[in-house]
Amino acid sequence: MKTTTIPVAYVPLVDAAPLIVAHELGFAEAEGIALDLTAAPSWSSLRDMLAFGRVDAAHMLSPLPVAMAMGLGGVATALSAVSVLSVNGTVIGVGKPLEDRLRALGYDFDFVDPFKAAEALAQVRRGPIVFGVPFPFSMHVELLRYWSRASALGPDGIVIRTVPPALMASALAAGEVDAFCVGEPWGSVAVERGVGALLLPGKAIWSFAPEKVLAVRTNWAEAEPDLLARLLRATWKAGRWLADPNVHAAASDLLSRKAYLDVPSELINRALSGHLIVSPRGAHRQIDGFLEFHRGAATFPWRSQSRWIAQHLCQSYGSGNPTADTIANVFRSDLHRLHLSMLDPDLPGASEKVEGAIPRATPVASAGGRLTLLPNEFFDGQIFDPSAL
Repeated sequence: MKTTTIPVAYVPLVDAAPLIVAHELGFAEAEGIALDLTAAPSWSSLRDMLAFGRVDAAHMLSPLPVAMAMGLGGVATALSAVSVLSVNGTVIGVGKPLEDRLRALGYDFDFVDPFKAAEALAQVRRGPIVFGVPFPFSMHVELLRYWSRASALGPDGIVIRTVPPALMASALAAGEVDAFCVGEPWGSVAVERGVGALLLPGKAIWSFAPEKVLAVRTNWAEAEPDLLARLLRATWKAGRWLADPNVHAAASDLLSRKAYLDVPSELINRALSGHLIVSPRGAHRQIDGFLEFHRGAATFPWRSQSRWIAQHLCQSYGSGNPTADTIANVFRSDLHRLHLSMLDPDLPGASEKVEGAIPRATPVASAGGRLTLLPNEFFDGQIFDPSAL
């Protein structure tokens, strides 16, 4: 089989692992492709690299291709999210001044309860809390806004400021932001530097939130179906490999290399294992399902996820049409099924579901009859029924 090179961009984060693993451990080579991986310094640069053809695929924030389809952000290239690369994996944290005031209040940093965390923050804040986030069109922003609207923080209780992930700890130390929501390992880096403490995992707000997607230009997907199929299969196999707890140490060592994340492997292993240190004092918390690459059909791009994202972007920015089929079709469940078919994965029988309505692991109709979806709930008990739009 002739090897074809596919240029791919990513931002250095633990949840870029499926692409890095596919390249390093031979999953891509087995499909007859080579991944030419380029680390982007920011999400805006990654977006432009994909939109303007410098790369053909990218590790991308799940709301970004939806925002582009809604005409937000000034770049209109049609993108398709052909797979979810990761579910969850973000952390919400506070800088040292807020940490000190929370401790003086008696807050215990339980890393579990979003209502209690919001009530404590509301008591100690001195005006709106400035949260650093990696990009305006991100799950980080939508989770923060959802949380603030439905809690004691209130809709006007937070201010959003963009900070590249790798610079989050520095921005916190400099007082440029009061708090943050970021993907790992950059929250743990803030803890290790003694400039912040972790308040909540992102999954405490939405327990099965699609965090990153594998995005391609829609015209490339149509012109190169064979290459897309090979890329999808390689990343899917890499995600399945990452789902095995026995490989976490090896995966952490790989991702820690200077060419990729360039941080100590122990920080990466925290995210893969869900065993996090939440403050410079050394308090440990175990969060099952902190980051998912495969279990519970984690890779499946549900159209209902795209609709949820679109509705919340519309709330935030007051524009776009969150009910349009063109928005739902940004998440390409059709291409995901088609191009993974030769692997015989056990994929869902439906392309949409009621988001927030799965309180416990639940068997569902699937191609092989063996699929169990993992808990999928919003912290305030709300549900999102796409059929009701």
